[in-house]
Amino acid sequence: MKENYVIGIDFGTDSVRALVVNADTGEQAGTAVQEYPRWKQGKYCDAAVSQFRQHPLDYLESLENAVRNALDQAPPAVRQNVRGISVDTTGSTPVAVDRNGTPLALLPEFAENPNGMFILWKDHTANAEAEEINRLAHSYDIDFTKYVGGIYSSEWFWAKILRTLRVDEAVRESAFSWVEHCDWISAELTGITDPLRLKRSRCAAGHKALWHQDFDGLPSNAFFRELDPLLDGLRDRLFADTATSDQPMGAISKEWAAKLGIPTDVVIGVGAFDAHMGAVGALIEPYSLCKVIGTSTCDMLVAPNEEVGHLLIKGICGQVDGSIVPGMLGMEAGQSAFGDIYAWFSKLIIEPVRTLLGEEEALRLSKQLIPHLAEQAAKLPVTEKDIIAIDWLNGRRTPDAKHTLKGGLLGLNLASDSARIFKALVEATAYGSKAIVERFRNEGVPIHQVIAIGGVAKKSAFVMQTLADVLNMPIKVAASEQACALGAAMFASVAAGVHPNLQDAQDAMSSGFDAVYQPRDVQSAVYQQLYQKYLEAGAYIENEFLQKGYLQLT
Repeated sequence: MKENYVIGIDFGTDSVRALVVNADTGEQAGTAVQEYPRWKQGKYCDAAVSQFRQHPLDYLESLENAVRNALDQAPPAVRQNVRGISVDTTGSTPVAVDRNGTPLALLPEFAENPNGMFILWKDHTANAEAEEINRLAHSYDIDFTKYVGGIYSSEWFWAKILRTLRVDEAVRESAFSWVEHCDWISAELTGITDPLRLKRSRCAAGHKALWHQDFDGLPSNAFFRELDPLLDGLRDRLFADTATSDQPMGAISKEWAAKLGIPTDVVIGVGAFDAHMGAVGALIEPYSLCKVIGTSTCDMLVAPNEEVGHLLIKGICGQVDGSIVPGMLGMEAGQSAFGDIYAWFSKLIIEPVRTLLGEEEALRLSKQLIPHLAEQAAKLPVTEKDIIAIDWLNGRRTPDAKHTLKGGLLGLNLASDSARIFKALVEATAYGSKAIVERFRNEGVPIHQVIAIGGVAKKSAFVMQTLADVLNMPIKVAASEQACALGAAMFASVAAGVHPNLQDAQDAMSSGFDAVYQPRDVQSAVYQQLYQKYLEAGAYIENEFLQKGYLQLT
């Protein structure tokens, strides 16, 4: 009997991962990770102004290397039995393209221009444009933000486009259209990148680009023209229809089939964002909150349309029919920084070591520091007098997006050592998660359980136990270390016709769960009190500190 294999490709913030899976059994045949070389060098980014860009060549080169290396681990026959490939990416990560759908940075005149590159999800250079979108939408005849929580974010599609058109005349003159990373890379694999022909992801369009069935697609051209005449006519060069990720984008091109060494009848599925496909890989079910925990978090929730479709949930990142599981309402929330906060604190300690003692000592310390801090923090008691930290170091995504906010530490004294500060930072990320859970519940959406995936979920028992204590809920951790790539592989199996639907794909390919963190009664009781202090401290920073001009906004 012929075996069927599929490939899930997960484009993260720092690297791309390829996973080759037996679609009939879920058995892993090969996997490989490839870092983005230009990104690793820090090119085209300026953290001081929240500018984060990625060159399309990083994606193309890393994709080819990762897939080939993953297939090299598998028996030779596997290559000829690959049936489908699906891709997930970060988002919103759009790029300006020419009439052929070529990202401008792949043209010689834009090769070193960051504005012609992919604008990464965590780029916050469009804060002002997001505020303009919100002001107009809230006063317009139709509030086009009502299905994205009522607040448009600078991390999303239209804000990034508008800012780029305003600041770069060359890009403005050369950009025919704009395409999300998950759409472009999937189309690139088919060889059909025409922006008017390629299928657009329901996930990306609904959560980040204000697409909705009630609007007959995107908001009206009149709305965009009033926002800024630079946007006049762009709607007609984008899209009206979207596709869920169980559908095929098309067959792989001969060029990419040759590059990867696989058949020319391999089906490429419609792409989606990493967290959405990760939730599928983690067996999300109705009213289960799936937390994808890494540098940031994405919190995914699905529910039957007939039960919650009438709700307009305030302050989240959108509610879209079919964006996660086809046929169900997909809801997204998340935090703009989670693991990034721990990385910031680590860098704060390590950089002086690098300067004073050299690269070798700094590298040695970097491998040991976070595990050591976690071990020491785990020994500390949880008391009502503990340090309170605010987790808005990269702004706030949800509830109620506001990326001009800053983080903070309150309650420091001369006994506040690195372990206590690290503990407070971990607790702050957990409080931010609790704020999301409470928002869903307050808006009428119950949460029955929590599922966790991602690097932090797999690597840090201290963080996960703290999260369980703060949420006062058990947390199940998916067994797969590659849940996003596994979810993409599941979608690939449906798009290629190996499985008739996503449920069958999940049943056949799932790896289950390998850990459950139970809340501890004593610590959880104290955390409920500390959480109230977190809310009060956050309100002070947001409403008092900023109004008095103590913080410089960027």
